[in-house]
Amino acid sequence: MLPWKRLCRALSVLLLAAAATLTPTASAQAAESAPSRGWNNWSCKPSAAHPRPVVLVHGTLGNSIDNWLALAPYLVNRGYCVFSLDYGQLPGVPFFHGLGPIDKSAEQLDVFVDKVLAATGADETDLVGHSQGGLMPRYYLKFLGGAEKVNALVGLGPDNHGTTLSGLTSLLEHFPGAADLISEKTPGLADQIAGSAFLTKLNAGGDTVPGVTYTVIATKYDQVVTPYRSGFLTGDNVTNVVIQDKCALDLSEHVAIGTLDRIAYHEVANALDPAHATETTCLSVIG
Repeated sequence: MLPWKRLCRALSVLLLAAAATLTPTASAQAAESAPSRGWNNWSCKPSAAHPRPVVLVHGTLGNSIDNWLALAPYLVNRGYCVFSLDYGQLPGVPFFHGLGPIDKSAEQLDVFVDKVLAATGADETDLVGHSQGGLMPRYYLKFLGGAEKVNALVGLGPDNHGTTLSGLTSLLEHFPGAADLISEKTPGLADQIAGSAFLTKLNAGGDTVPGVTYTVIATKYDQVVTPYRSGFLTGDNVTNVVIQDKCALDLSEHVAIGTLDRIAYHEVANALDPAHATETTCLSVIG
């Protein structure tokens, strides 16, 4: 097999494996179904107990519904106004998002947060993101004025300092020009590779900005953020959590920590309302 064909095949396997973890849902269907599940209810008004709406930011190849079928109702049932967006669309790719340039995706988040704040009447929001959804908002906070509108950012398995994408970077070394091809066709993917120009700009001068509380929730079994501690942030108002330190029996990997892990969700709830935080243990899955 020719080298370029081997590369294309490897990339296809990578993308298909990631896509297989989520059920594709058209954006129009997603927009209609979210209110019936309790979130993206634009008439929701935050309560005194939970005065800030929560914006959920999906990961690469995810969308505003499938990524949040478990976490969104979990938060709604706890009294939060919850919203989610689609971002990073590429022409001709209707189902899977997060593949466009991350700086442009951050601009979409900027517009969406303004819409949420206008609808709810709140002064600030909290952001909860999975994978790229925990990384991308940091650009919004740092370069687009988001820090004035956001109280907290909670990342579930965020690739804050890049990813090897299960060895993709090593593979690319053997195929001259391949990195340029990926950058051209799927810039959102290229931006997340460790050492990218995007990550260099984002992390220059420190991981955080003043006025925002950051929480990173990681798993030891993350096969995308490698090593898993590379997702951690440093700086003021940062809390880094490993879910296995809360429950050693938790075997969730990169996808599961964002889409179905109740230990991680309990930590999300603690991060959103630290004044009423409770200890996270293996029993938190029934809470």
